[in-house]
Order: sequence, then C-alpha cells, then structure tokens
Amino acid sequence: MPKDKNATRSIAQNKKAFHEYFVEETFEAGIELTGTEVKSLREGKVNIKEAWCAIENGELFIKGMHISPYDHGNLFNVNPLRVRKLLLHKKEITHLYSTVKLAGYSIVPLSIYFKGSLVKLQIGLCKGKKLYDKRDDAAKRDAKRAIDRALKQKNQ
Repeated sequence: MPKDKNATRSIAQNKKAFHEYFVEETFEAGIELTGTEVKSLREGKVNIKEAWCAIENGELFIKGMHISPYDHGNLFNVNPLRVRKLLLHKKEITHLYSTVKLAGYSIVPLSIYFKGSLVKLQIGLCKGKKLYDKRDDAAKRDAKRAIDRALKQKNQ
C-alpha cells in the first residue's frame, strides 16, 4: 500500500519560540540539505531551539540549526551548524523582509517535519514578548490547569 504524499511526520518542535514570542503569521519553507543531513533528520537528530532566520540578498537562510552528523556518513558529513538556505516564493520573502525591517518582527523557526518525503520547516513571523506577557501567559496556564483539575475531581 503506497504512503500518502501529504502525510506529515514531526521531527522537532521549538517550544521556546512560543514562550518567547507572539506568533503572528506562519509559513512553510523547504530546506536545502545534503543526503547525510536528511538521513540524520530521519533519526531525529536536530535542534532548532537556538536557530533564527535572516534575509540576505533577497534569500532566506536559517542559522544556528544543529543537525548532528550522520553516524555512517564519514566523508560526506558536513558542518552541523552550517548556514542552510530556505526555499520560499519571492513574494513571501519580500513580505517577510518588509515586515521585519519596518515593524520590528523576527523570523523564528517553529517546527521541522517531513511532508511526504520532503523536509519542511515551519517559520513564524514573531514579535517578542515582554516579561509581563510571559507572566500573564503562565498565570493563564496555571488557572486553566486548576480549573481542569477541579472539574476532573468533581466528575469522579
């Protein structure tokens, strides 16, 4: 039975991004990778917590993403922290560039996943949270947890 071409399988999530930023818009981007990097991704050996995106000369790049070297890759392995090009439409890149320059937004990687056999990166157009925003989110989370706990005890 053939696999679904649009089936997605998550590799890594950047939970820190949702804590540090308000995510305004999301985009799906492809990544230029080597063969051993894809094999390493299939094993789940990637870290995007410290990664960020930058636009240089009209092209979008991801920096700080760590893909561990493939165990059986020997001479074909590349630098784990190398800068990788992201693949987006020109219109999307210009939209991101203008928003980042004018409004003070950041482009942050949110998750990396397989879509069929292709590796995709979900990036977000994000605005930084202030300390009081983070405290407010934590308070809301704690209140929701307390309500859920109370409802669960009541229903038992």
